[in-house]
Parts: sequence; structure tokens; C-alpha cells
Amino acid sequence: MIYSFKQNEIEKIIKHFGKDFYEKVLRDITVYPEQWSLTSLQFIPSYSANIVFTCISEKFGNAVLKIGKSNSREISTEFNTLNEYKGRRFCRVFNAEIENGVILEEWIKPGNPLRDEDSLDKRLSVFSSLFKDLHKTPGNTEIYPTYIEWVDKIAEYMSKRQDCKELYLYMKKAQDICHSLSSIHSQKMLLHGDFHHDNILLNTDGEYKIIDPKGVVGDPIFDVPRFILNEFGDEITPELYEKINYIINVLEKSLDIPNEVIKKCLFVETAMGICWCVEDGAVPEEYSELVKTVAFAEDILNN
Repeated sequence: MIYSFKQNEIEKIIKHFGKDFYEKVLRDITVYPEQWSLTSLQFIPSYSANIVFTCISEKFGNAVLKIGKSNSREISTEFNTLNEYKGRRFCRVFNAEIENGVILEEWIKPGNPLRDEDSLDKRLSVFSSLFKDLHKTPGNTEIYPTYIEWVDKIAEYMSKRQDCKELYLYMKKAQDICHSLSSIHSQKMLLHGDFHHDNILLNTDGEYKIIDPKGVVGDPIFDVPRFILNEFGDEITPELYEKINYIINVLEKSLDIPNEVIKKCLFVETAMGICWCVEDGAVPEEYSELVKTVAFAEDILNN
């Protein structure tokens, strides 16, 4: 094993993923560095869907090693999405053992996220340039979830939660809007699914590359709102209202998507994201703030 976790890292991994998964990670960081000739493993303490290391590959150079659960659908869809795009605007995929939930990808360096760009107009310009003509028809739609499935799944979950009925009503409205949008905007394209600032990284050539695709099928309009959602601030203010409307107006022109459609997509994405927070363990004391965020997106939608 060429990386030793610190005690606080061990505790966080076990808390987020369980002891069995931690033991799997220990096995994997013994096996794959030898199998794939990897050195200089450095742990990235994100504790999200996977355990992530930067490393040096003897064959490929700078690389990222991701370790997920065995037969992880998230690892599978990410691998297949990156394979479909073959490095076009995305990081490249080097190797994988999908059954074991392990993937080796290109490490984008220096890797400054688009979030670090101070200019809102520059952020919008970069996002728009990456978005245009990005989406393609997947080789096999059956191996990916659909955006509608995402929405329906969280709506069904929220319908069973008796402690946050107000959020469920927002989610039900979002579900109805999503189905209505999908009946008109019905392309079945391969979407990123989490297309925001921290998944858009600067490389050494001064170009921005896209990382961490979720891999989901739907109309390209549904790949717009996650970016806008990440422009929300910590406080709901009149200035934020003006900022988000400005963003929507700019994207309407740059992406040729009607203002009203972008607002509807933003409401759907906001409701879904907030309800995922509930599913992931948000406590009742947080619900009022979550409601405020969805209500803000509804206010944008209605005005």
C-alpha cells in the first residue's frame, strides 16, 4: 500500500461510506498502483460519491484514481460517458475495472475551477462555449438513467416523507413542469448531469476541460440549470434576484434557449437538488432554509 490514511480521514470515510467500503479502498490502493504502475498517490478529501486520489501513471502521466463501490452505476455511467466523448471537451479516461468500481482518468492541471474566475461574464462565456454543440446521441441509451427518471425518483421519495410536505409540493410541481418540458424538448442526448463551475477546470494550455460527468439521457436544456444554481449566493437578496435574471437573459441569447424554458429548468433543478439534500440527511432545522431556496427559484419562474 503506497498511501496511509490519517486517522481523521479514516473516520470520515467510515462515517460517509461504511467500514466495508473503507476496507475495499485499502485493498484497491494496494492492487491498482501495482497493476497500473501508479505512484505518488495523494488523497483528495472530498468524501462525495467516490474516494479520489491524484497520482502519476507510468503510461499516461498525470492521472486521477477514483474508487467507488463494486458495480457502482455512477462509475459505470461516468466511464461510458467519457468513452463516448473521447476527450472532446472532457478529460480523458485511461483505464477502468467497472465491476470493481475503479476508474483511472486524466488529471487536469493546474485544475483551477471556473468558480475561481472573478468575472461573471467570463464564467458565462466559458460555460456557453463548452455547452454549444457538446451533446451527442449516446451509442446505447439503455445503459444510462434519464433525467425524467431522476425527477420521478426523488418526487416519489418526497411523497413518502411526512415531515416536509411543503418541499414535496414544490417537488411535485417541478415534476409536472419537467414532464411538460420533456414533451416538447424531447431529444435523447447524453448529458453531463452535473455541469457546474467545479466540474469545469483550467488546463495548462489555458483551455477549460469538463470532468465528473454523471451520464444521464435527456434534452440538452436540462444541462443548463445546474450551472445557474451554483451562482446562487448564501443569502437570498434583491441583488441575487437581479444577478440570476441577468444570467438567464445572457444564456437565452448565447444558447438560443427561451428565457421561460431556462426558468422552468432552473426551478426543476433547484427543487430536485434541495430534495436530494433531504434524502441525504438534512435535519428538520434546515428545512426552512431549503424551502427559501426553492421559493426563490419559483419567484424567478413567476416573474
